[in-house]
Amino acid sequence: MTVSTAALYELLAAVKFDSNGLVPVIAQQHDTGEVLMMAYMNRDAIEETLRLGRVCYWSRSRQAMWRKGETSGQVQNLVDLRLDCDGDTLLALVDQEGVACHTGRRNCFFLAIRGNQLTTISEPLVSEKDLYGK
Repeated sequence: MTVSTAALYELLAAVKFDSNGLVPVIAQQHDTGEVLMMAYMNRDAIEETLRLGRVCYWSRSRQAMWRKGETSGQVQNLVDLRLDCDGDTLLALVDQEGVACHTGRRNCFFLAIRGNQLTTISEPLVSEKDLYGK
């Protein structure tokens, strides 16, 4: 995905970053519509994502750029980046290589209410040890 400098700056000007300079991002598998995860981007992460075509987020816990897959190999390649009507949420349509969740599941949305309890509805496809060597 090639983006001109003018288009990049137009997008950045339209994004309503929060008081910490972040905007929420939903990552969705481009061809199936599966919602994979939610994370945050800052200006630098948006720029890097659009420049390299590989999704980069801002890690609030590490206070650093988080290049999806840099430690696990589970990369998200950008297909399209969209801004919602209010300018306060991004949608990253991605081609996910492997699993998206750090727990080894395909996506991060594996807990659901079933009956009267919170239930795990999908099991890990890859162990955390295999993902991170821990």
